[in-house]
Amino acid sequence: MNEQHPPHAPGVSAEELAQLQAAEEAKADPALDEVEPAEIDLAEEKEEPFEKLAGAARRLGVDRVRTIVETLLFLAEKPVTVEEIRQASGVETERIEKALDQLSGHYREGPCGVVLHEVAGGWQLRSSPDNSAFARRFLKVKPQRLTRAALETLAIIAYRQPVTRPEVEEIRGVDCGAVVKALLDRKLLKILGKKEEPGRPILYGTSREFLEFFALKDLASLPTLREFHELSEEHREIVEKQPEQAIVGLVESLADPALTAELDARKAESDAALDQLEKALETADTVSRAAEAALARKSDGEAPDDQQGST
Repeated sequence: MNEQHPPHAPGVSAEELAQLQAAEEAKADPALDEVEPAEIDLAEEKEEPFEKLAGAARRLGVDRVRTIVETLLFLAEKPVTVEEIRQASGVETERIEKALDQLSGHYREGPCGVVLHEVAGGWQLRSSPDNSAFARRFLKVKPQRLTRAALETLAIIAYRQPVTRPEVEEIRGVDCGAVVKALLDRKLLKILGKKEEPGRPILYGTSREFLEFFALKDLASLPTLREFHELSEEHREIVEKQPEQAIVGLVESLADPALTAELDARKAESDAALDQLEKALETADTVSRAAEAALARKSDGEAPDDQQGST
């Protein structure tokens, strides 16, 4: 049986390769084995008092504050709150919020590969969704997808939380134990406590990772049930079969009584103002015609009506 040797780089002999491998394996000088290493760690730097940091931050310009906020967002692995930025920089809250607004507009307006999202109560720099395929290929990760059962269970818990597993199963009509466990393992759900009833069932709710996963600012950013209803299969069928009636019904369902009343009141005010303007124009037109007639009589040598009556 022939002994096989590992291939080596072109231009490097087997002897030279063996020497390089031996030097790599040695990793150190044998003469230094008995020598104690010296202390070369840098001295710990004392943290600057926050009051002094805040005083220096007040003298910073607008552009400087924006770059500081951008740097902290770049370094953070999780969404960063305004308070966390304030504690790290000493910059006032109002100036931080203004810098975040400027950065958000900058990444939104231009063709950028990075976007700034308000997620889970904080702010986070994320890769552009348009470049997601390239990002996954570079990181060698697969897209995260949820099964229909997981999405249904997660949606019920998101809208009904805090909710117990039996309550979720009553809505879905099937056992949800395995799905709930999988969602807990992925940290999309968390345990909120126990319900005060016989058996003390566990209450479930969504986690901060849930907000990050779906790029939501908070739970109030979830689509409303009305929006879900509008996108239901039943409504799509109505739109396909009777488009005009469907549009009318959709407009009626979206009508806000308060807004409708306000618009009607404004329309009434506009109509009244228009009537007054038309009457004023008619009066001005009448006066103008009377003045033109008087000027015409005067130019023809006619005396005014009151003078003719007195002669």
